[in-house]
Amino acid sequence: MSKKLVVLGAGWLGNALSQEAKLAGWQVEATRRTADSQAQICAFDLTDSGLHHTLTLTDAYWVCAIPPRMRQANSNYLETLKHALATAQSMACKGFILCSSTAVYDTADGVYTEQGTLAEQDSKRQQVLQGAEELVKGTGGKIVRLAGLVGPEREPGRFISGKQLSSSSQAKVNMLHQQDAVNGLICLIENWPHAQGIYNLCHPDHPTKQDYYQKHCENYESTPPTFNSDTQSERIIEGSAICQLGFKYNHDI
Repeated sequence: MSKKLVVLGAGWLGNALSQEAKLAGWQVEATRRTADSQAQICAFDLTDSGLHHTLTLTDAYWVCAIPPRMRQANSNYLETLKHALATAQSMACKGFILCSSTAVYDTADGVYTEQGTLAEQDSKRQQVLQGAEELVKGTGGKIVRLAGLVGPEREPGRFISGKQLSSSSQAKVNMLHQQDAVNGLICLIENWPHAQGIYNLCHPDHPTKQDYYQKHCENYESTPPTFNSDTQSERIIEGSAICQLGFKYNHDI
């Protein structure tokens, strides 16, 4: 029986996941707000008049890679997610994965496993991130908390060049390559019956921000960032639990 996958949000991560699954011989439907038949993109859009979608795959695994876009006034992320979960259920979804963020964890120093303390919901971002996770947990879905993503078209030496960062130069980074994110999601689907409900995906290397960005800026021949402080800080996201499913981090950050 062929594997089937629905990817909500065919953006930077969702499109990479879709392409990888297609190469592996999966049946795949990926969505954006507007359908694009030439790019084989289905529609999935929530408006005032309701949900409009052109998905047809039944008995598929679903991955929600839609970014919350909290900075946009018209973001209806949680409402879209509610409709996505209901639609998935109506189409006999075999399993639903939410791409969440390690930003759900507290900002204090420490090592954060999947049982780590979550941040106080004193910001809209935390309310949305944790609200989304609760919606998915309530329907038996699984959650993947992604660290900061890098990879094609997301070169740290370019996007951080010359910036003044509010963080400390001695804070440790928690990063993840796009391909490891894709591979981790596929590994979770392939091991669905005995996988736990929440996984962190974060590369095991945690250099300081100064060392990390200095190296990337040297390689990119760009201007290194400056920092507001040099305070020692170690907030580490532990991403090894998923390795129990046979997953390995293979791509440098």
